[in-house]
Amino acid sequence: MPKLLCGVSFATALALAGSAGAGVSVNIGIPAPPAIVIPAPPRLVIVPGLPVVQYAPDVEFNYFSYGGRYYTMHDGSWFVASAYNGPWVYEAHPPHEVLRVPVRYYHVPPGHGHHEEHHGHGYGHEHHEDHDGD
Repeated sequence: MPKLLCGVSFATALALAGSAGAGVSVNIGIPAPPAIVIPAPPRLVIVPGLPVVQYAPDVEFNYFSYGGRYYTMHDGSWFVASAYNGPWVYEAHPPHEVLRVPVRYYHVPPGHGHHEEHHGHGYGHEHHEDHDGD
């Protein structure tokens, strides 16, 4: 009988927690978003050859704008935000146009990631062919 009582108590506790608005969040396999602080919208410049994509030359990390959204890299993963300063959400499949940005417009070149708080690193499907040592 004590086992049943414990089981009922646990189930009751879960029901009460659910009704009180408590929630459980499990993010298995989803990278943590970067802790990027941008006090004002950064200056954006059009990426030559990709007139629909812009990059931010004055920030310390890889930062791009495309289609009214903002993209960055952090620990090898892409993140997207609808506002210039976040909140950042993991993006498994960034737009092809963003992936086409040549490596010379990255602050941290592909494969050279920093593991510091405010730095990410970039990679894309087509970056390796554009790297010319810039």
